[in-house]
Amino acid sequence: MRLPSLVYRFYERRLAKSLPGDKLPHHIGVMVDGNRRWAKLAGSPTMAGHQAGADKILEFLEWCEDLGIKVVTLYMLSTDNLNREPSELRDLLEVIGNTLDRLGETNQVKVQQVGAVDVLPAELAAKLAALETSTAQRTGVHVNVAIGYGGRREIIDAIKSLLRDASEHGRSLETVSDSLCIEELESYLYTKGQPDPDLVIRTSGEQRLSGFLTWQSAYSEFYFCEALWPDFRRVDFLRALRDFADRQRRFGA
Repeated sequence: MRLPSLVYRFYERRLAKSLPGDKLPHHIGVMVDGNRRWAKLAGSPTMAGHQAGADKILEFLEWCEDLGIKVVTLYMLSTDNLNREPSELRDLLEVIGNTLDRLGETNQVKVQQVGAVDVLPAELAAKLAALETSTAQRTGVHVNVAIGYGGRREIIDAIKSLLRDASEHGRSLETVSDSLCIEELESYLYTKGQPDPDLVIRTSGEQRLSGFLTWQSAYSEFYFCEALWPDFRRVDFLRALRDFADRQRRFGA
């Protein structure tokens, strides 16, 4: 092993040991951004970038397991992404499908779909449903795969579901309006029953949410990393966690 590698490993171990266990995030949202730029810089097909990004997801979840992170939400495919050029979208959906298969084979993570299933190809939607069922009893990291996801769409879907249930129970619009509260609407979100993300990480240097967990991230801490997602290293993750641990969370106060 060369000297730079030894120094890097030493620094990584030291950084990991310095993290206070009681200040690590319970739920992390990750915007896995930069796959296409990574491929372009490497002179490779876009498909290679998406595959490298998928490989990184499996590696990242191992880091989370090691550190005791309980919930991870991965922004894998937005509703806007569905408008990409057909050949690239086809390749991307293939990579996502293969990644879901690999998640199922880990025998560790519990997978949940968060997104509008109706906008996805039937085969992918069926695979997601089967994966949710087969991993439901697992006790490892709870992984929300945001596929066909849009924050605005999620809120609209929640309102529709709330109104539909109200109608089925004979509640008038006036009654719903008078009693509606944050907790009630939250119970119709894709992530109902889960804690909001404590930390949201976005790679590739972009500093915007792009519709990711619009409702849930109201009081999240944000960490923007310059590395493209396939190049995101464990030490980059540890730095994000150290930065989070050093912050004083105010929750809007």
